[in-house]
Amino acid sequence: MKKTLVLGATPNPARYAYLAVIRLKLHGHEVVPVGIREGRIEGIEIQQGMPVVEGVDTVTLYLNAQRQHDYYDYIFSLKPRRIIFNPGAENPELVKLANERGIETVEGCTLVMLSIGAY
Repeated sequence: MKKTLVLGATPNPARYAYLAVIRLKLHGHEVVPVGIREGRIEGIEIQQGMPVVEGVDTVTLYLNAQRQHDYYDYIFSLKPRRIIFNPGAENPELVKLANERGIETVEGCTLVMLSIGAY
């Protein structure tokens, strides 16, 4: 399965990033939630800062473009195969930089992709 780092994870169950962690786990994916607030999602601790994570296939973004800028180097250090820009996280600059590095980019919704089997 695809190890996925959820950037913008939150312990708030009303947020889509929270739901994404749950659904990714339910679909059998290893999930690494990274956010600015402490907490847990379905028993998985939300990591803070920019933790070293090996073997990341996908980074799924739940941060707006302005907040992503501080994470560019971090995202590229993970060497993901792809980056998913969820609604509200669209960022043409990061798409361009990722594509220049051979990283696939997808503007879509992780939750929808999982529900239709397109993840």
